[in-house]
Amino acid sequence: MYPATSPLLTDLYQLNMLQAYLDHGRLDTAVFEFFVRRLPARRGFLMAAGLEQALDFLENLQFSNEDINWLRQNYRFTDRFLDYLASLRFTGDVDAMPEGSIFFANEPIIRVTAPLPEAQLVETRLINILHFQSLIASKAARMVLAAPGKQLVDFGLRRAHGGEAGLMAARASYLAGFAGTATVLARKDFGIPVFGTMAHSFIQAHDDETAAFSAFARSRPDNLVLLIDTYDTEAAARKVVALAPRLKQAGIAVHGVRLDSGDLVALSKSVRRILDEGDLQHVTILASGGLDEDELVRILGANAPIDGFGVGTSLTTSSDVPALDCAYKLQEYAGIARRKRSVGKATWPGRKQVWRSFGADGRMTGDVLALQDDRQAGEPLLLPFMRHGRRLAAPPTLPDIRKRAAQGLSQLPESLRHLSDGTTLPVAVTPGLIALAAEVDRRCAGIT
Repeated sequence: MYPATSPLLTDLYQLNMLQAYLDHGRLDTAVFEFFVRRLPARRGFLMAAGLEQALDFLENLQFSNEDINWLRQNYRFTDRFLDYLASLRFTGDVDAMPEGSIFFANEPIIRVTAPLPEAQLVETRLINILHFQSLIASKAARMVLAAPGKQLVDFGLRRAHGGEAGLMAARASYLAGFAGTATVLARKDFGIPVFGTMAHSFIQAHDDETAAFSAFARSRPDNLVLLIDTYDTEAAARKVVALAPRLKQAGIAVHGVRLDSGDLVALSKSVRRILDEGDLQHVTILASGGLDEDELVRILGANAPIDGFGVGTSLTTSSDVPALDCAYKLQEYAGIARRKRSVGKATWPGRKQVWRSFGADGRMTGDVLALQDDRQAGEPLLLPFMRHGRRLAAPPTLPDIRKRAAQGLSQLPESLRHLSDGTTLPVAVTPGLIALAAEVDRRCAGIT
């Protein structure tokens, strides 16, 4: 499954704070919440992802002897602190929105309740996991909405910012509604369907394009898709028409052709005509090459007869919005509500819950951000996932997560299903939460 990572994959200031906490007895229970402060431009909603990897990290958190010895040799940490790290395990609780959930600004998607050093130490890696997968799932969800009924495949590993990013992008896009990925390891680790065609180099390595098509088809006949834009796209489509009967005699069916450059609208229409006239109505057309959700809308708005899209760079880098303004902040310590008051970064204190309401048509009408025990109308979104450092249940399957994501997208108001700017779901803050924030402010200011 997902490879374990060293707890040294963190920021140095986490370890510095942990020694100070230990030295001064700051070991009481802390509550941290991870949330996005504000939605980026043209993002009316976000989709939560990465919880499974986050829980796996917490459940397996442990410093090895090698880690401890390296810290001893390279930093001036005390022996008492290093002994503490050697025995440290995550013993806390986790409440979270299930993966595939739709969420909005200032709504916590995960709450960690644990002794302060434990809850502090995991900050960096949790943000790393949850931010990236939620970022990519949200980007993929926009593409799913932009191309309803079309097959979308992740082609982005080679442009991803590292191997782990490429693998997690395959997972995040699949749970958001993509049909699969080109990344082979995603099939092994997560059971995600894998798709593959051919590169231009295969065509170029042959002296004849038809010979290249035939050679590839006979070597890899299953789900055969031929790349036809290396030279002359329309001429290549005619070669496919001429070759198809010969392949059929050998028991090989051409499943599709792929376009990777040029005017995809015009070429798809001419290729579709050539294929249909050649009695290849069943052959699908897949397009790739620099696609994003805006281009999908444009192409499909022009009635291009394209059946599926391979999406690469714009997906795995979320190129238009490569980062979310997210945070993992202390909301309570030793039973006392806390909050950050920095200009532009103030937080709502205390343990919180998000309640979602729906209209008669099943669409979302609004969310309410409230204190955990302040019950509101609607459906609570944060659910218990871990107690005392252990999961409460087996993780859901990816198909189950995909169903949740699809349901969430279907419940979006119509205004949020389009790639528009400035529209989002209203999120109300309860009077009780507002009053608690004021109380915390008075306490911090020394006012009784």
